[in-house]
Amino acid sequence: MFGFGFGELLLVFVIGLIVLGPTRLPVVVKTVISWISTLRSLGQSLQNELTQELKVMELQDKLKHLESLSAENLTPELKTSLDALRQATDALRRPVELDIIPAPTIGKVQPVSEE
Repeated sequence: MFGFGFGELLLVFVIGLIVLGPTRLPVVVKTVISWISTLRSLGQSLQNELTQELKVMELQDKLKHLESLSAENLTPELKTSLDALRQATDALRRPVELDIIPAPTIGKVQPVSEE
C-alpha cells in the first residue's frame, strides 16, 4: 500500500523496540492497528454514502427529464416507469426513522403543572 518492503518494516520494528521497549510496543501496535481499521471503516462508510447520494441525484435527473416530456405523450410503460422512479426517489429521500426508547427514570416523576 505505501511501498514498504520487508527491510523497512524490520527497521521500523527495531527502532520501535528500542524506543518503546518490549512491554509497550505490543500496546502501541494494537492501538495503531485499531486506528487504521477505524479509518478504513470510516472511509468505506463515506464512500457508500457518496455513492448512494450520486444514485439519488441520477434518479432525480432522470425523473426531471421524464417530467419535462409531455405527460400526455407518454406510453403506459413509460408512465409506470415514471411512477416507479418517483417511488424510488421518495423512498431514498425519507430519513431513517429510529425507535427511541426513553431512558428509565428513578423514582416517581412529578408532572409539571401550568399554574
